[in-house]
Amino acid sequence: MNNVGEVLVVYDKQCPACDYYCNMVCIKESVGRVVLVDAREGGPVMDEITARGLDIDQGMVVKVGSELYYGSDAINVLALMGTNKGLFNRLAYWSFRSRTLARVLYPVLRACRNLLLKILGKTKINNLGMGGNDRF
Repeated sequence: MNNVGEVLVVYDKQCPACDYYCNMVCIKESVGRVVLVDAREGGPVMDEITARGLDIDQGMVVKVGSELYYGSDAINVLALMGTNKGLFNRLAYWSFRSRTLARVLYPVLRACRNLLLKILGKTKINNLGMGGNDRF
């Protein structure tokens, strides 16, 4: 993949597991640099995500150029752009480089995330404005 400048990773910073993952992921310098975006802060990229009907409470988003990757596709593309620096990045690469395996693992990870946020008493971002959809 050619250098795209910035790779935006849009996620819920109030989720400790998501925050850890996003802060640990490293991508190849030849691709660009990671810019972390807290979905709870809104902004142009969140407006774009919402306009495309993507529920940020159900999946993180990675923006590469004009492309948006959502959920399992997001962790798959991050793994494919990733370095093998450190155990974490090697493990992420081997776990998520396969699109099929990423699609199998992602719902399990999302369920764990939702349970964690419920235990912590966090509210949903609810970027799509669905009524009665404010709690995990």
